[in-house]
Parts: sequence; C-alpha cells; structure tokens
Amino acid sequence: MSLPYASPAASALSAAPAVHLSAPRYVLGELPAAHTTVEGLAERARTFGMPPRAELWGWGTVHRTAKALETLAAETARATLDGAGAAPADVDCLILCSTRFPGGPRTHGAFVENVLAATGLGAAAFTGLTLGRCANLLAGIRTGQAYVASGMYRKVMVVTADRVTDESVRMENFALFSDGAASCLISAAPLGPDSYEIVAGAGAQDPAGLDWSNEISSDLAREVNRQILEDAGMKIGDIQGVLHPNLYKPLVVLKERQAGFTREQLFLDNIPRVGHCFAADPLINLVDREAAGDLRPRGHYLLASSVPGVRIGVLLRKLPATDAATDAATDAATDAATDAATETASAAPTAAPTAAPTATPTATPTATPAVAGTAAPTAATAASARQGEL
Repeated sequence: MSLPYASPAASALSAAPAVHLSAPRYVLGELPAAHTTVEGLAERARTFGMPPRAELWGWGTVHRTAKALETLAAETARATLDGAGAAPADVDCLILCSTRFPGGPRTHGAFVENVLAATGLGAAAFTGLTLGRCANLLAGIRTGQAYVASGMYRKVMVVTADRVTDESVRMENFALFSDGAASCLISAAPLGPDSYEIVAGAGAQDPAGLDWSNEISSDLAREVNRQILEDAGMKIGDIQGVLHPNLYKPLVVLKERQAGFTREQLFLDNIPRVGHCFAADPLINLVDREAAGDLRPRGHYLLASSVPGVRIGVLLRKLPATDAATDAATDAATDAATDAATETASAAPTAAPTAAPTATPTATPTATPAVAGTAAPTAATAASARQGEL
C-alpha cells in the first residue's frame, strides 16, 4: 500500500471556535422485509464464498422504499429542524450527500430545488458530495464544521440519502443494503436537547486503494485515530463508543479491532436490525444508542466510516441538556447584540467631511436574548438486544 495521505484539517481546526452537531435524525425505507426476500441471496452468498449463517453475518432486516430520494432527504431534514427547534429560515447552507444523485446534470437542479422547497430552506446555499461513497456523510459533517468555524455560514444542514435502484445488488460481499436518509445541523452553538460538541476530526486516503474491489484499510483507520487522539489529547480507551458502518459483523469486528478498538466499544446491534444504509450508518447508530440510553453525558463517541482507500472520523462529546441550553442562550444573545449593533450603525447618518463634528449622546442598545423554543425530539426506535460475542 502506498503511504496514506492524511488530511491536515484536524489540527488546523483545533484553534477555531467551538462547533456543534445537533438533532441527528434518520428515516428508513418504509417497506421492511426479512433478508430472505433479497433477490438471489443464496446464489450470491455462494458466489462470495459465504456460508448461509444469518447469525454470523448479521443478516436480518432490509428496508426498501418506494419514495423518491429527495422525499427521503426532506423527511429527515424536517425531523432535524423539529428536533433542534430551528426555523428553516435559520439555515443558510445545505450539504447534500449521496452515492448516486438521480439523473444527470440536467436533472440535478430540479433535485436540489425539490429538497429546498420541501424543507422550507428557500434560497440557502447548497453543496453536493458524492465521491466519498459511504463516507460521504462524515465528509459533509467535516465540511459543515469548516464552514461554521470560518464564519462562512452560521447554520449548516447536512443530509445524506441513498436507495438501491437495482435489487440484484442489494446484497454485496460486505453488507446487505437498506434505503434511508440521515441528517443533522452544524452550528456554533448547540441546538436542542440532543447536541454534541465536535471535538476533533480527521481523514486519511490511499489513492492506490480507492478501487471498489480493494479491502477496507485498518492502516488508514489507525492513522485517523492517531490524528484525532493527538488533537484531542486523549487515549483510545477514552472513547466510550464507535459509531461505525453496519457492514457484516465479522468484517466490522476485524477491521475496528485492528484499528485499536475493543469489542466493547463497538455497536453491532443495528447490523441485523437496520442493515447498511450507505453513508447514514454512523448517525443512525448514534441516534439509536441515545434512544437506548447508552450515551453518557460528556462522554466521547467517534463517528467513523471506511471505504476502500478512505477513512474519516469525527469525535463528538455529548452535551448534557443543561449545557446545550446555556450555550444556545449565550449564542442567541450574542447574535441579537450583533444584529442590533449592525442596525444601529447602518441607521446612523454619515457626517460630511467638512462638517464640524457634533457630539450627540447615543443610548447603548440593549440586546434581548432570543432563545429558540425546542421541540421534543422524536423518539427513535430503541436498538434491539445486544448480540452475543462472535
């Protein structure tokens, strides 16, 4: 393997203002079915040299949809807005992620327009990410973090949506695919009761390993871990949980253990319950672990995703609800004060260069904190009982 290229952004963002991920949500295909309904499952398993042992691989339920991709994207985005207590007008950028946007250049404009209209985001700026395949979502989260930290945008909606269009490839030699979408908001202040501080993030690439036929690299995962832990001043055992893709259980355990994690840090419950929802898996697993009461306030959790030639990780710190409310109120007060000062400055007359200055006392504007009301988050389906040791 060639020397992996590591993204420099992990350390570059360390001195930037705090950025938060809020109100993660997801939707699954509305047509769940047993894995036995997957077209050609037995034949493909024989082709891949896989013994037909569902409990070994984590074959369980797959989720299909009859909905358009933009419908899935809009449904999860609206759920995130509700969970964050945010108005659509507050979002000034949308990052759309998908392994395959429908159609081509002639139809992509209508696709984005439909998502913006269905979510009420109006004229928000938008960015599309696709080349990272099942790492697209984490690439989108890191892009949103950079946007917010730089001050380019204040609130960024990140959405990933994917569906299988050819049932004959719903089963691959690394996962059973489900249709679905996931989303979150990236902003300077936490929004709503389920919020996380983005502590660190990193990516590593091996261009020679990008071909679909190559294996997932544990070397890249170790490099990403090294960057993140160094940037956060932590050890690998300080991470309470890893939110990884829902690939086949033996593959997940092997690769993540090779990356340095213990079996107890992994989350395998959703492999049979949900299947592999493309790039959405890390957020789906985060939501379900929270719903099951598995996340500890101020605990650290790693969103991670690997595809051949790429590994991306985003380290989160779960905020207690009281911390999130305090930070949100402080941010709202700061925004209000900034807006009031800007309006006052804009309204003030500009004196002619030759006019003698006249001192006129001006009352200092007082900002009133405007704290957005937060809607109660929709309860995610609790994760199924934990699987036994492999």
